[in-house]
Amino acid sequence: MKDDSAIDDDGVNPLEDTESAAAVAYADERRDNIREFVETSPDYYIRNFERVGASARFTPTFNAAAGLMGPVWFGARGLWSWALPFLILEVLALVQIARGLFGDLAADAMARIESIEGTLELRRQQLQAAIDSGSDRVEAFQRTVESLEANIDGIRAEAEAIAAGGPAIALGGLILLLAVKAVQAVVANWALEARFSEWLSDRSVRSGMPRQQVAFSAIFMALIVLVSMVHYSFPGRFAVLSDFPTPPEIRLTAIAWVEAFFNWAVLNGEALFDAITAGIRMVLDALELVFVATPWIVVAALIVLLTWLTAGLRMAIYSGAFLAYMGFLGFWEKAMTTLALLGTAACLSIVIGIPLGMFAARRPRFYKAIQPIMDFMQTMPAFVFMIPVIAFFGTGKPAAVVVTMIFGGTPVVRLTVLGLRGVPAAVREAAISFGASKWYLLTKVDLPLAAPSIRAGINQTIMLSLAMVVVASLIGAKGLGEDVLEALQYANVGQGILAGLSILFCAMILDRIVQGQRS
Repeated sequence: MKDDSAIDDDGVNPLEDTESAAAVAYADERRDNIREFVETSPDYYIRNFERVGASARFTPTFNAAAGLMGPVWFGARGLWSWALPFLILEVLALVQIARGLFGDLAADAMARIESIEGTLELRRQQLQAAIDSGSDRVEAFQRTVESLEANIDGIRAEAEAIAAGGPAIALGGLILLLAVKAVQAVVANWALEARFSEWLSDRSVRSGMPRQQVAFSAIFMALIVLVSMVHYSFPGRFAVLSDFPTPPEIRLTAIAWVEAFFNWAVLNGEALFDAITAGIRMVLDALELVFVATPWIVVAALIVLLTWLTAGLRMAIYSGAFLAYMGFLGFWEKAMTTLALLGTAACLSIVIGIPLGMFAARRPRFYKAIQPIMDFMQTMPAFVFMIPVIAFFGTGKPAAVVVTMIFGGTPVVRLTVLGLRGVPAAVREAAISFGASKWYLLTKVDLPLAAPSIRAGINQTIMLSLAMVVVASLIGAKGLGEDVLEALQYANVGQGILAGLSILFCAMILDRIVQGQRS
């Protein structure tokens, strides 16, 4: 039933009137915001933004300015995620047009002809000398000359066919350019309306179409297009476009500086590197005593029991089968050596990484300072940072442990920081309000709530460390990686596959133990 009390004497519902007024005010405010955001052609964008915003799906509209200006329009509007892909496509289309109309398409073929003609002239001279001397090699030289002449004729015909295909290449480039222009015109308003929505919630997002941005976009993209068209249309004509103009003395000087630095570091840091090596060797010897020197039946029983307690009975059965595989195929001792090496690297990474992550979690500046170092450790190829490790620690198992720690030590730090920062502030405030000390807050609130993330970091550190088994064998690490490396060197497929499966089974066992998910 309609509430008659909501209707006044004139038959007007005040609630509906209020809602209508609010809708009109919202529409007016949105139009004013659009005018402020676009700055140019506001009425056009108001109409199209209303069409785009009326549906959650893509709504095609047509923006002639975006289609004509192309990537320049998108760049000037701050839509660089759209501008760069469109720039690549337009450059490709314009290069094809320039190559088809003005390019030297047969340049490569003519270069091959010139190279063959030099050889042909030499063979003709040899043929003439053989004829003059009455040599029995006249027929051989004659066949060689005829073969080279036929080769030149074939390449010349190929060059003519390539040159004749110029108009087709240009037409293909023109079709691509028009298609890209059409797509730009259709998606421009949709992309700009999405940026307008971002601007409404964050006024620091650039709005309008500033002249300096238009100039920058136009100059940048014109330079890219011009250089690309010249380079691909006239290959090899401008050496500066193909080869970076740098004198070789710069590289030689840089090499000398790096070598001088490492020589100084090795000479002055010998005591530090010896101490690190001794610490690594102590942990490694202890783990080798546990895994290698202990009777196999004890180690196997403990691994199966630990897997059963953490991952469940089914995984314990699989673990026993994996261990039996290693034992029956003769990989037991090398697998235990691998686990000792891996355990040393992983234990040291975890012992260093978790406290470092705990310290960095509440100190954003410190974490921001060490992030580039961790990025370097994760992105630098292993074969590159093996060079300074060998210079400082030599070859052998300690050096392999250091290399493994560099490659696999960062996830535990990152995920510890992530887990501690993810602890709800309300929970911490509640604990503090009840008088919790810093130690209680850390051990009873922060670490338990961050434990899943920390365990994931430990798991990732172990898995990445295991991925270094084969690489570490290059610098003297023993174990399963040595068999894989030997199989690669001598193309021994069977040995490589069997040893690789042993590494896989070690990874699966460790993964299930660390995850601790019973099934």
